[in-house]
Parts: sequence; structure tokens; C-alpha cells
Amino acid sequence: MDPEKGIQYLIEHEVLSSDLQEIAKFLHKGEGLNKTAIGDYLGGRDPTNIQILQAFVACHQFANLNLVQALRQFLWSFRLPGEAQKIDRMMEAFANWYCKCNPGVFQSTDTCYVLSFSIIMLNTSLHNPNVKDKPHFERFVSINRGIDNGGDLPEELLKNLFESIKNEPFSIPEDDGNDLTHTFFNPNREGWLLKLGGRVKTWKRRWFILTDNCLYYFEYTTDKEPLGIIPLENLSVRKVDDPKKPNCFELFNPNCKGQKIKACKTDGDGKVVEGKHQSYKISAATPAERDEWIEAIRTSITQDPFYDLVSARKKKIANKN
Repeated sequence: MDPEKGIQYLIEHEVLSSDLQEIAKFLHKGEGLNKTAIGDYLGGRDPTNIQILQAFVACHQFANLNLVQALRQFLWSFRLPGEAQKIDRMMEAFANWYCKCNPGVFQSTDTCYVLSFSIIMLNTSLHNPNVKDKPHFERFVSINRGIDNGGDLPEELLKNLFESIKNEPFSIPEDDGNDLTHTFFNPNREGWLLKLGGRVKTWKRRWFILTDNCLYYFEYTTDKEPLGIIPLENLSVRKVDDPKKPNCFELFNPNCKGQKIKACKTDGDGKVVEGKHQSYKISAATPAERDEWIEAIRTSITQDPFYDLVSARKKKIANKN
């Protein structure tokens, strides 16, 4: 059920009060609620959603916690959506509340906002097995230079935050038994699609997750390990027609026609082997879903919303000084 309609249903049947503070507390308590739906609802741009978001954030006790500890608590209470504008609103509310709970730690909420994103990206870089170039502490310090109203944050503070994430990745809440690990933190999109085999041309239903510029596919939503991984670097996506399946799109390498795409899959014995596709043909349930997947893949290939949000905020800090 759509979270907006779900909240309205509970209010109409007097299960839940229409008071915004009570709705926020209900979402924060989260008993039996879908954490992805909570994230989507809280990230909404409607003034009511924004007020509930602020009240939801205020349900968290951040006083005397370092930033990683506060982020652990915050990011466990919902699943961060993949949409850049929603992420921006939610992290803005987090930064404002953290600074209110811990006055004097940072010179501005912008500093807290940028550093929070740096920590989230560090978590992905350190613990996603698809990222081969693991960042060192010096790199973490370098990317955060000048973010405290033009000045640098204390190195000891950054060292403590870095070590905390290095030693223990963020725990991401599970939904409906979907045991997705931190590898699939902040997915851009996920859902069921049909995939045409590479060697044996049969269509099989697979659960796809788009994140970190890769497309992962699984046999079941509960699987911990993907059946295959398709890195999207150097690939393009387009609509295609197929005589047997509707609503198809194709992943292909425009620069290396006739060559196999660099991807990997798990064979029948559980061994990881090179994929056999020169292109990947995929079918969605509806034309709208196909178009949404194409747009999401194109966006993933060209940009990372986290980096865009951080860059914009760093420019804001620089323009102040």
C-alpha cells in the first residue's frame, strides 16, 4: 500500500491520531512497518511530510553522540530512498537536529551535512566488495578539507569517525525478509524483471537491484549473494523490441560491438565465472516500468546523487568565506 494512503487509512479508522507529532512517533516506533515505505514517506516534499520528518528526526536522542553513532541510530530507523531530493531533505533535517543536540561540535549545519555524506560514502567504499580501491584515512581527510566554514575539522575527530566505520559498517534495516547487506545500501531502484539468458536463450524472472553503478540480479529477494553482477561503466541502455516479450530494454557496449560485456555470474556449481552476454536483454512488466528502469540506469551511469549533493553544499560553504 502507498504510505500516504496507509497513514490516511489508519487516521480514518481511528487507529492513529492526525496529530503530526503522533504520526512521527508512530513511524519512529516502526512496529511492523516497511522501512522503505517510511523513508519514501518522510522524504516527501509536501509541507506536511516535511513537518512529520522534522518531528521524526526529533524522536532520536543524539546528545553526546559522535556523528557516526548518531547516523547509525538514524539510518536504522528507515531505509534511505534513492531519490536525490528526498535524500537532501532527510539529511538536512538530520544535520539540523544533530547540531541542535550537540552545540559547538560544528560551526554550521552545512559542515554536519557534508561530513555525514562523506561518512555514508566512506561506508560504501570500505565495505562494498565491488569497490576495489579502498580509501585510506588520508583521502578521507583530504575530501573534507575546508568544510567547517572554510576551516579544517580536527584530525582526531575525523580519525575516530573513520575507524568507527572501518571497524563496523552501517546496519541497514531489512524489509519483509529481504536480507540485503550493506552492499545494496541506498539502491537506486529494485524490482522483478525478466532476463534473457546469454548462452541458453530462455527468459528467467530475476530480482534486480541497481546501486553503485552496478546492476545486480538474484533468484530470490531473500538471497544474500547475487547470481550475477553487471558493472555499468562504459555501457548504454536503450528500448528494444522482442517478438516474444513486451516492454524490453537492452544493455550494450556502444564501443565494442560483438565483444562480451565484462560481467560475472554464478554457475551451477556456485563458482563465479565470466558472463557470456554481448548485450543484456531485459523485459519489464509494463511500458512505464521499462521507462523508469531505463531512466534510473542512465542516471546511475552518468552521476551519483550523493556526490552532486555534497558538491553543491561544498560550493555553498566556499561562497560564504
